[in-house]
Amino acid sequence: MKHIFESTLLLVDDNGEFLRMVTGILKREGFLHIDCAASVRETQDYFLKKEPDMVILDINLPDGDGFSLMQKIRTVSEVPVLFLSARDEDSDRLLGLGLGADDYMVKPFLPRELILRIGAILKRTYFPKGGTAVWEEELLTLGDRTADFKSGVVRREDKEIPLTAKEMLILRKLWENKGNIVTFDQICQAVWEDNYFGYENTIMVHIRRLREKIEENPSKPRFLLTVRGLGYKLKV
Repeated sequence: MKHIFESTLLLVDDNGEFLRMVTGILKREGFLHIDCAASVRETQDYFLKKEPDMVILDINLPDGDGFSLMQKIRTVSEVPVLFLSARDEDSDRLLGLGLGADDYMVKPFLPRELILRIGAILKRTYFPKGGTAVWEEELLTLGDRTADFKSGVVRREDKEIPLTAKEMLILRKLWENKGNIVTFDQICQAVWEDNYFGYENTIMVHIRRLREKIEENPSKPRFLLTVRGLGYKLKV
């Protein structure tokens, strides 16, 4: 792992709408690998196949509770755990922390606070000496402009042009597949976790605005190319 955004996060909650909301928050911030489970059984089955880098765990589950589930997780893994629950009693908080949880947050929560707490846990666990561990290519150079994924800006000479969260997601997806076609559906899954249908105009608007920021001549793009009928390609 070169950066906390490469971490695999496992969200455990039986509320599907809540899982989708938190997944969206995490993806907008740049986290790339997010898995979900809705019960104790699903979580145990998950750990039989793979181990995440961090678990974000609810207490009230349909076939048990998060406290006992954490104890079961501890028999096979020392992965960091953050409790995220509507239960705000001091006794619950103390029990969770006493079982070895790294943190405890109460719903409803501030999205930014959740991101900060997750980041703090991941840095403390995987980069204990305070190293920042960045992507091998945190800066993407496109002609006379540089996209800085860490700062969320495009730099040109002495100017900084801010990127929106969705522009960053689109550009990162294209960058990860540089030189290859990224289909409309792949972009929609990366940005909205949905199929392409209904997002045609939305994607076009985001691509146009992104070109205005990274291209010298947006009407004749050199880098962000359209592949007619299929999607887009980043040529670098």
